[in-house]
Amino acid sequence: MTDTADAVFAALVPVIDGIAGTFGRSCEVVLHDYRDPERSVVAVAGSVTGREAGDTMSEIGLRVLSAGDDARNEIGYLTRTEDGHVLRSTTLPLRDTDGTLIGALCINVDISAIDRAAGVLSDLLGLSAPSLGQAPALPTTNLSGDMDQVIDSLVERAERANAVPVTALDREQRLELVRSLHDAGVFALRGTPARIAKRLGISRAGLYNDLATLKNGSRQP
Repeated sequence: MTDTADAVFAALVPVIDGIAGTFGRSCEVVLHDYRDPERSVVAVAGSVTGREAGDTMSEIGLRVLSAGDDARNEIGYLTRTEDGHVLRSTTLPLRDTDGTLIGALCINVDISAIDRAAGVLSDLLGLSAPSLGQAPALPTTNLSGDMDQVIDSLVERAERANAVPVTALDREQRLELVRSLHDAGVFALRGTPARIAKRLGISRAGLYNDLATLKNGSRQP
């Protein structure tokens, strides 16, 4: 698999330069190698999120990695960066000749300026068109390039939803948080249980017990 994967990534490096160059400065293309998840970024063309080679994947990448060979193309979805920029993105899983997931090619286009221009035109025409950047349902994605920050963002989202610190969650609330982290693909990475347990203020044994409870379909201790 190694030789095939290396050949795939080597062939795609000039491709991502071509894609980014075609769409201009509002476009960024990121090439991920999932064989090293915490340093999955192997090449970047353009600069929208500020990521560099050697950075980690986002929560979107975690979800794709967790899906494994069942991962599918995600085309043209909207997300919002933590500093408020609206992106239209596409994630294309990459596979070797055996069909095994080896990485992803991700395209991010910053449409914030287009969104603002659309708002101005709507105002001039007397139309009602809410800004995409203000849409409450638009998810915010941490694209910092650091896995600890990605995990912190997911945990902090749960804190805001429950209006209490994660260390003060009751068992039911904590199970929901662990479920959301599992669904986000966080546990696909080695070493993350220890990080999550520390962040939640529980032992690793307690976290594994929560995961076992969810796996067994039970909500009781």
